[in-house]
Amino acid sequence: MTQMLDPEVKPSPAREIAHKGKGCLAVLVATAVLVFGGYFVYDKASNFLTTLGEVPDYPGPGKAAITVTIPEGASLDQIGGILLDADVIKSTKAWSEAVDTEIRATSVQAGRYIMKTQMKAVDALRLLINPGESRVRLQFTIPEGLRLTSQIDALVKTTKIKRADFEAALKKPQLLGLPAYARNRPEGFFFPDTYELTDESTASSTLRQMVTQYRAVSQQIQLETAAKQLKRSPYEVLIVASIIEREVNKDEYRARVARVLYNRLEKGVPLGLDSTVIYAEKLKTNTTTPKDRASKSPYNTYTHKGLPPGPISAPGRAALEAAAGPASGKWLYFVTVNFDTGETKFANTAEEFAKLQQEFQQWCQGHPGRCDT
Repeated sequence: MTQMLDPEVKPSPAREIAHKGKGCLAVLVATAVLVFGGYFVYDKASNFLTTLGEVPDYPGPGKAAITVTIPEGASLDQIGGILLDADVIKSTKAWSEAVDTEIRATSVQAGRYIMKTQMKAVDALRLLINPGESRVRLQFTIPEGLRLTSQIDALVKTTKIKRADFEAALKKPQLLGLPAYARNRPEGFFFPDTYELTDESTASSTLRQMVTQYRAVSQQIQLETAAKQLKRSPYEVLIVASIIEREVNKDEYRARVARVLYNRLEKGVPLGLDSTVIYAEKLKTNTTTPKDRASKSPYNTYTHKGLPPGPISAPGRAALEAAAGPASGKWLYFVTVNFDTGETKFANTAEEFAKLQQEFQQWCQGHPGRCDT
């Protein structure tokens, strides 16, 4: 049976308060929505008005180094397009404004410039106007496997910087940025690569540039971490890499040669390498004679156990990677049996090694003059 309420009976005070509370809450929620929505619209409108007419530009000072080429006859508008494509500037509008405010803008010259990505447009323009050490005079390449004296010969020839300046710089190795484990011994640390030479380059800055590249590459391949795993010092790994660079010229053999060297070191037997004797005696040959191998130099690995005192060349990345990550194997010997192809064979025993030596001698007999020059 449904119970009817007497219309004369008023709701209880508690129910009335609850009803009013719900109404107030609804009003508060609605008000909050209106206030938040109004603020959101205001904020967006304010931002729009603030950025209205703003020129897209990077704050600077810039990020990654990049080489930019400005061709002969390029207009300032074309230069702006080149910089935009290289992500040096954020917009051509910012570039145009920089050009309008800089009376020397028309003095920008064609050439190669070392700049940075994401520069402020006016800073990019000012760098091109007053490039200083950012102007690239020329590129030069130092090949892998050169000893220090030969590297200096190549630097003098390609950079036109005086030999006396390089020799003076080498007398202050502490200023060249060498890693601590170099102990101010620069041999092997001038990384073979292609470099940019600017109008402000000096012998010291050029050598520092090469050391910086060595440090960058060695960090990339985690040379110091690898050295710890091999229970060797980073300097010893560099020495191994310098030997690899001189002993083989094909990447497929490098890691195996590294393993041969480490295996012989662990067994305490002499390395017996022609390359270290050639370094010690400054020979111009590819092989050594019994007289050469009787050298008293500490670099003579036929008569002295262990690694030579220092690197015998400046190794490239592939040789450094091989020295830091040798292949797995029990080889104790290797012989390059063909100087034309660089074919190198490996052996575990002295008997196998003797056969490889015979194969090499046969190749030399068939190629007169190739094994002694």
